[in-house]
Order: sequence, then C-alpha cells, then structure tokens
Amino acid sequence: MKIDNPFNNTAIAFSLKNDKQLKKSHFLFKMMGYPKLVNLGSAFTNTALKLNLPIKGIIKDTVFEQFCGGTTVAECEPVVEKLYIKGVHCILDYSVEGKEDEVEFDRVIEKKLSLIKHASNNDALPYEVVKPTGIGRFYIWQKITEKQRLTDIEQAEWQRIKDRVDLLCKTAVEYDVPLLFDGEETWMQDAADDLIRDMMAQYNKHKAIVYNTVQCYRHDRLNYIKALYEDAVEHNFIVGAKIVRGAYMEKERERALELGYDSPICKDKPATDDMFNSVMQFILDRLDRIKLCIGTHNEQSTLMAMQIIMDKGIKADSKDLWFGQLYGMSDNLTYNLAALNYNTFKILPFGPIKEVMPYLIRRAQENTSVAGQMGRELSLIKQEMERRGL
Repeated sequence: MKIDNPFNNTAIAFSLKNDKQLKKSHFLFKMMGYPKLVNLGSAFTNTALKLNLPIKGIIKDTVFEQFCGGTTVAECEPVVEKLYIKGVHCILDYSVEGKEDEVEFDRVIEKKLSLIKHASNNDALPYEVVKPTGIGRFYIWQKITEKQRLTDIEQAEWQRIKDRVDLLCKTAVEYDVPLLFDGEETWMQDAADDLIRDMMAQYNKHKAIVYNTVQCYRHDRLNYIKALYEDAVEHNFIVGAKIVRGAYMEKERERALELGYDSPICKDKPATDDMFNSVMQFILDRLDRIKLCIGTHNEQSTLMAMQIIMDKGIKADSKDLWFGQLYGMSDNLTYNLAALNYNTFKILPFGPIKEVMPYLIRRAQENTSVAGQMGRELSLIKQEMERRGL
C-alpha cells in the first residue's frame, strides 16, 4: 500500500502560530528568498553588533524569534512545553560558535553537562547535541585528520579534547540522555569520526547513547556507514547515527578547487538525494544494530522513510527511530509526523543574541542556497494564510 502525503496539511503545520506570527514568518521567508539581501543584511548585522548599535530588540523580534528558543534555558522552557503538547520534542542547542580558547571550551562543556542533566528531568528533551569544534580547536582536529605530528603542547591539547568528549559521553550514560555529535568540514571530520567511534564502542554496549552525524552530501558516506556497521558487529556495540544532507557544501567545493583536490561533495542535488536515501535505506534495514535520527527538510526522503517503515511493519513510535528538523523550518513535516505518532524533534538553538548570530547567519545563507526551500516554506505559509482568510 502506498503511503499518502500528509505534508500539505497546513492547519496542523501552523497550529501553534497565531495570525501575527504567521504573517511575520511570511515576511521573513520572503526576504530570505533573496541571497543578495541575506548577505547584505548579514554584513550589516555583524557590523552593528560589533559597534554595539541598538539592534538586538529588532533581531530578537524577527529572525531570532523565528529560529531560536530564547537567550537562556528558562526562556526556552515555554517553547519546549508548547511544542510537547503537539507531540514534538526539542533538543536544546547552545549555539555559540567560533570560540578558540581553552576557557571558552571549558565553559561550553559546563553548559553541555548542565543541559544533559536538565534533559534527564524532562521527557520533552530526548537528546543533547554537541559540536566537536565547540570543545576543541579546529586546528587540532584538522592536524589529527591529516595525520600530522603534534607538538608536545598540541598533544596535551588533544588529550584535553578527548577528556572532554569522554566526560560528555560518560555523563550522557549516567543521566541516560543520548548525545548527538554534529558533523563538520571534511578536513577535520576524520578525527571526530574516529573518536566518536571509540566512544560508541565504549558506551553503546546496550543502547545508543553516542550518535555521530553522517553528512550525506559527501560521496563516501554510504561506504562510511557500511564500514561502521561491520565494525559494530565485530566489536559488539550499537551505532547511533543522525543522517543529514550537510551544512558546508559551498565551503567544501571552494576549498577543493582552491587547493586542487577532488571535491568530497556529491556532484549535484540528485546525487546528494541518492546518497541520503541510500544511507537511510541501509540503516532502516539494520535497526537492530543502528539507531537512527533522520534529520531532513526534504519531503520525498521523509515519505520514502515512512513507506519503508510501514512496509517493514516498524511501529511509528519505535524508539530506534526519530525524525528531526530545525526550529522555525519545515513545520509541515514536523507537526504532521507528530500527529501520525512518529517520534519527532526540533533542534532549538539558544544563547545570547550576539553570540548566536554567527549560527543564524550561517543558517540563513545555507537556506538561500537550497533550491526550492524558501519557495516551499512560502507557499505553505500562503496556503495557511488563505485558509485563515488573512
């Protein structure tokens, strides 16, 4: 039996937005459909914040409100509660990026540890998330990936990074809160993949606590997940995998061209879709060994997953399987999936406005480069506005 497409139901998708909020979302996504405007606005915002111009109120009332839960955990709590009533879970993501010193790394660790403990007391918070370069210098991850020799000082720094990762994983086990490690640029990712694999082998003996992110715009990721599966079978551990299409496509291609090596990224959008769907199919055939988070804003991949789940007789609310989207985007997927009893979550970024802006700007620039994403968001919002007679 072929599954019906539930994702055009805008009444469910936007049930948490009042008329004013819906109109505001319409304005934002319309503006984000113009790449030049996004780049100009991003540059202006960065400059204004550096000069301490009084624009935080405007930011908080527009783009921040759309894509973030608040500046603190306390500010996020009403959002978390509101979504949970609709069956949608949240992952609190302290989205401060670009720090490069040990004091900041330790501060992030303390924040992540507190978030793990906080999530353990709230069924609406099923996971916590961590960015590898948020807890250790990119340069060190890169040197390990490139198999360069570390100086004694760098070796001590690498050991601190490993200790931080181990502490996070150990705490996640203690509080029974699975931990999702983000995927990043290819030229540092091997070091993260190897370290996270070791954490899986150590801590995922009975259930998936440690998850790695598989960025499927990379043409080697099906081979990666196959090798990881075989490794897990041989060494008797469970794999946690969050699959996404990827977040650094333009940067990856530009670097490969500049340095003269073959691009690690799939040649085009159809090839990326094929890779994502192939990795997803491989894992859905092996849920006894690999536990899966499907992180996608793509309707066709989501429908494909639902079809496989139905054909295999897997329960929609199986704890081996979750669907996730970013807060403020693809609500037609998240809320309609939740209404059908699938496990769903929103990644809910938060943090001080000035500190979170690099994350928000990166998201805005990524979204303008995804063909059709802004158009689809806009068409759904317009559909709901027409349904409401706005």
